[in-house]
Amino acid sequence: MASILVVDDELGIRALLSEILTDEGHTVDVAENAAQARAARDRARPDLVLLDIWMPDVDGVTLLKEWGATGMLTMPVIMMSGHGTIDTAVEATKSGAVAFLEKPITLQKLLSAVAQGLARPAPRISVSALVVRSETAQTDADDGAAADADALDDDGLGAASSPRPANGQTNGPQSEQSFDLNRPLRVARDAFEKSYFEFHLAQESGSMTRVAEKTGLERTHLYRKLKQLGVDLSRGKRGGY
Repeated sequence: MASILVVDDELGIRALLSEILTDEGHTVDVAENAAQARAARDRARPDLVLLDIWMPDVDGVTLLKEWGATGMLTMPVIMMSGHGTIDTAVEATKSGAVAFLEKPITLQKLLSAVAQGLARPAPRISVSALVVRSETAQTDADDGAAADADALDDDGLGAASSPRPANGQTNGPQSEQSFDLNRPLRVARDAFEKSYFEFHLAQESGSMTRVAEKTGLERTHLYRKLKQLGVDLSRGKRGGY
């Protein structure tokens, strides 16, 4: 059967869902908040996640978006809520959820949603396109960084595409690149992330707004990330890569 992660801040709901799914033959892990859910997802790589929306530290939709933005949404996620609205359900679905269950959850609806979620094919992620997990996106904007980000015009932001040499070939970031894996994880990850963002900046002609939308990061956090990785934003203002 399947490995299922149940994330809910209410002990009674965690216990009930765990008991039902265990009786169905599944292996069940539980988490009561986003921090525990991240750890459980990394540790056990569940086949499916049942994720509550309203939690005390980070809400379920935010966690879902985080997984999607960092390449960690490799399993179907079913959202749960006792106070959900149509807008919340739509937002969760757009962010990658495969279903939305309203509490109290009936046995029939639970088992049906789980069966349908597990029947979905697992997303295919190629090594060359894999987004290495970065630090959790910061939700509180730094006033100084926000001002710097807003000062950059969308028409000339960040890293634009590389100039074409006389032979017509492109020297700019390419979608397929080789990375030296015989290095410490953080060094290899930073090298990948730098190439990843340079590639998308080139694809979007240096528009931070479009790159933020494409990569799933807040614009201010994206700007911080580019500075942290050493991406030369001034090159875009001088006429591109």
